[in-house]
Formats: sequence, structure tokens, C-alpha cells
Amino acid sequence: MFPAAIGAIVSWAVDFTFSLWYFFLVLFGVSINHIALNMTDDYFDFKHAVDQQKPGDKNPYTGGSGTLTSGLITPGAMFKVFTLFYLVTIAIGIYLGIVRGLLILAFAFFGVFCSIFYTAPPIRFSHRGLGELGLLVNFGITIGLGSYFVQAQHLSLEALLATLPCGIMLFSMIVINELPDLEEDKRAGKLTLIARYGKHAGIKLYLVSWAATYLVIVMGVAIHVLPPLTLIALFSFPLVYRSIKILFHHYDDPRRLAPANLDMIKAHSFTSLLIIGAYALEGLTNGADMLLLIGILVILGVFYIPAALSIFLPPKTA
Repeated sequence: MFPAAIGAIVSWAVDFTFSLWYFFLVLFGVSINHIALNMTDDYFDFKHAVDQQKPGDKNPYTGGSGTLTSGLITPGAMFKVFTLFYLVTIAIGIYLGIVRGLLILAFAFFGVFCSIFYTAPPIRFSHRGLGELGLLVNFGITIGLGSYFVQAQHLSLEALLATLPCGIMLFSMIVINELPDLEEDKRAGKLTLIARYGKHAGIKLYLVSWAATYLVIVMGVAIHVLPPLTLIALFSFPLVYRSIKILFHHYDDPRRLAPANLDMIKAHSFTSLLIIGAYALEGLTNGADMLLLIGILVILGVFYIPAALSIFLPPKTA
């Protein structure tokens, strides 16, 4: 939801064009598509004997939800639900394409295509070392520019640079989440970047991707594309540093690595929220409609707060 929110708030703050109805539809569409993606990943990994451990067997932030391996959900039921969710996503995309421009259809169908074939045969991006790149593109450029276009009716370099960090951070997240799954993925033929090149390469990719996240923000400000206020996103660095420190010490211990995975998730949220906050202040400075901003924050809160509770107040485990 973060690249969708950032793309939309850039339009509100810079172009002074915004519709709360379209914003709600975009957030709803990308959220259920993401749920469908996670279910699709669970479903096909289960079918191909990947991530067979139950919840509690290992790092809770990796290896799928465990709902299929535990028997909490049947594969048939999960297939029906994620199919329904994809159909709803496509319906939203078609509606927005009709009322806001056919380019929306390209964004929507590309996103759904990549979500389905992230693990589904015959393409299976995640098995070919392309899944991480797909997440970078979709969770930054595709969602971010698509959301911006729905509001502004054109594309812009500013919207691209404002939302690109979200995609790079998702790349970072999937890299650190794949570290504990290396051996299991290799046995199942799921050749992720970590399974192909090893844990030490994964550590380097994690460092480089976070450096790239901050570099995009700093360079965007330096070339006068992003507003100077977006530099407040750098305040997420302490979480990133702590995650890196834990990673260096415990990359071979899935359970002790778990706090680094959680810090990664927190850093992703914090960085994204700070970018949203920067554009909220920028928009108010520019004279954008404050009532619309309140609407943006309320809708975003409805979608995000349930997730935030599990991120920042995770349940204690024995």
C-alpha cells in the first residue's frame, strides 16, 4: 500500500489533483492483489514441496504462512480465494482503465501477471532468480506510477523517484527473508538469488539495496526533483543499521536472525511513512487541500493500522 499512497500523495501535493474514491479503489486493489500473491506463493510452494515446515519451526518472517502445512486451510480453498481476489483486482483495474485511462490497464494486468507467475508454472519467476527483480519493479514503479497516473492523468519523474525506494526496500526484504530458506529452496529447485549465489552474496545485496534506497532519495533532492523534506526518510537508518548488525552476526541462525527481519519490516514502514509525511508537509506548504489530506490519512490508516499492530506490537513468543 505504501507505493500506492506515495504515488497518490505526490499528485495531491504537486499537481493538486486528487480523488478519495480512486485512492480507496487503488489501495483496496493492490492490497487484495498482494494477499492473492502471498496465497499463490504459499499454494505453489506447498505443491512443489517448498516451505514444508509448520509455524514455530523456524524464523516466523520467512518460509510462507504455514497455514497449508498445518492443515489450517486446504489447498483447494486457498486456490478459490486467491482466484477470486485476482478477479476482483482485475475488475478494479478495468474500471479505473475505463474512467482514468487505458494505461491503467497496462499497470494492472502487468502487476497481476507478475503476481500469479511469481511461483506459478510455467514461468515461476521466483525459481529463476527473477522474483526479487519483479518485486522491485512492481512494488515501486508499477504500483507507484499506476497510483499517480490514476490521480494526475500523466506520468512524472518525481513520482518515479518518490516511489522507487519502496520497490528497492521490497528487494531488500525478500533478500533477507530468503537467507533462512536457502537449503530448503535449493532442494526444491527454487533458485532464488540467495539459492544461486549463497548467503554472503545475499548479505552484500542487502547492504547495496539499502544504500540504493537512500541514494535515490538523496539524489532526487540533489537534482531538485524531490522536495528537500523527503530527506527525513533517512531517519529510518538506525533500524536499518540494527538489522544489518544482527544479520552479520546471525545470518546462519534463522531464529536469531528473526529480529533483523522484523527491523527490516519496520524500516520499510518507517521510511515509507516519512516520505508520505514529507509530501503531506510539502502539499500543505503549497496550499493543497487539507481536507483531502485528512481523507488520505484516514483511508491509509484503515488499511495500514491492522498491519502496523502486528509489526510494531508483535505477539510475544515463548
